[in-house]
Amino acid sequence: MNLALWIVAGLLAAVMLAGGLTKLFVPKERLAAAPGGGWTGDASTGFVKTLGAVEVAAAAGVVLPAVTGVAPIMVPVTAVCWVLLMGGAIVTHLRRHENIAITANIAYLALAAFLAWGRFGPESFTG
Repeated sequence: MNLALWIVAGLLAAVMLAGGLTKLFVPKERLAAAPGGGWTGDASTGFVKTLGAVEVAAAAGVVLPAVTGVAPIMVPVTAVCWVLLMGGAIVTHLRRHENIAITANIAYLALAAFLAWGRFGPESFTG
């Protein structure tokens, strides 16, 4: 179980980091033209960049606390926050009828829920 949770944390961190860096450094116009990125055309540049920074922070939050042993409770807390973020993403993509993005968001939500459950419960770092 512990190995599965580490794999899920690594996969989520990679997704979070890639998505966050893309939102931080790719121009909004290019993001809006990409599949599933149409929502960025309706959002301010500041919002998109802030969301990118949040995603980069989340990538760190699902791995670094456990690796360093500093505040490892932040791993499942970050996973719960990712579940909430993916819930918002699902609603946004549902409104825009972007089915591929919805499917990906549901998968990320499920992985984050598994990580939160595992790290709060049977494989917590507290003991």
